[in-house]
Amino acid sequence: MQARDGLDPLRLSRARACLEQAVVDGAFPGAVALIAVGGRVVAHWALGRAQIEPVERPMQPDTIFDLASLTKPVAGATAALVLLEDGAWSLDDAVARFIPEFAASGKQNITLRQLLTHSSGLAAWAPTYAHARDPEAALSYICSLPLTYPPGSNVQYSDLGFSMIGHLVRRLTGEGLDALLSRRVWAPLGLVDTGYLLSAGLKARIAATERGNRYEQAMVSDRRESFDGWRDHVLVGEVNDGNAHYALGGISSHAGLFASAPDLLTLATMYLDEGPRVLSSATIALATSNHTAGLASARGLGWELAPRACGDLFSPQTFGHTGFTGTSLAVDPERRLVVILLTNRIHPDADNDRISTVRPRFHNLVAASVVSTT
Repeated sequence: MQARDGLDPLRLSRARACLEQAVVDGAFPGAVALIAVGGRVVAHWALGRAQIEPVERPMQPDTIFDLASLTKPVAGATAALVLLEDGAWSLDDAVARFIPEFAASGKQNITLRQLLTHSSGLAAWAPTYAHARDPEAALSYICSLPLTYPPGSNVQYSDLGFSMIGHLVRRLTGEGLDALLSRRVWAPLGLVDTGYLLSAGLKARIAATERGNRYEQAMVSDRRESFDGWRDHVLVGEVNDGNAHYALGGISSHAGLFASAPDLLTLATMYLDEGPRVLSSATIALATSNHTAGLASARGLGWELAPRACGDLFSPQTFGHTGFTGTSLAVDPERRLVVILLTNRIHPDADNDRISTVRPRFHNLVAASVVSTT
């Protein structure tokens, strides 16, 4: 078989076979994969089912997914960078400059950069909804929390830290994160399937996630805390993340965004200076640079650098992110390669983590198939 569009078709077929086998083995009910090289889409596959209970629906190329933590770079960091370009703040501004009550419990010197790089010292997670039922109350609860390590001394992935970006946007601009992004990012980029709290008319296109919030119920129980408002139905079009849903009304900078693979490709190609753009080249270079040199994990602004999920064959310049629901986006600037893998791996059971072995193997097979980027 002849190489085409910079890809060896035989090797690329092995990448598809890897996903097909993963569906058969029960790693996830279904998946959408979209691969582009040098700005050209070379593969766009829809495999398996978008939902298996209480009804079955096939996966489609334009299925919309709960992005979970992929929200962090796509929404949270993007909003922060838009405002950076506006001159509204600088990376080393203290968060307490904009939210004075955040200075409590030793947090007075935490910076925006540290929130964006998971080096703020805030805990990884806490069920804010066990203490708060609206955004302002959730913010007050986070402000009251002690630090787990001195800011800037370590990298510890933190949902709580990244959720602060949304609170900052609201305090600084007077509008919600969703409104800012819709006006300044989604509309200019032409993204039609991306947003928070999607309309009921799109439900038939959205991949199902967990049955209730059983995974978080166990986490809350382990912490010996309590919550009495749990959902118990299969979630379709409702954000799976408890803090985003119960405390923040479905809108947060750490989780809550929904999108399709084609929309994510539009945003990813902006990072390769291809297609429409809302961020400057200088900002993109800054966002994908290492801001945590010497610490345990290399972090850009919202992005993980050289992500382990990308396997062994992506270049060291690669940046990307994953999401709890089974989503991932990886961009390899050296090969001009974008790989989007969206699955519903937590449907209906979030204890299923077999994707952790599938994802790096899939990325290795994709990287090995790239023979030219010109």
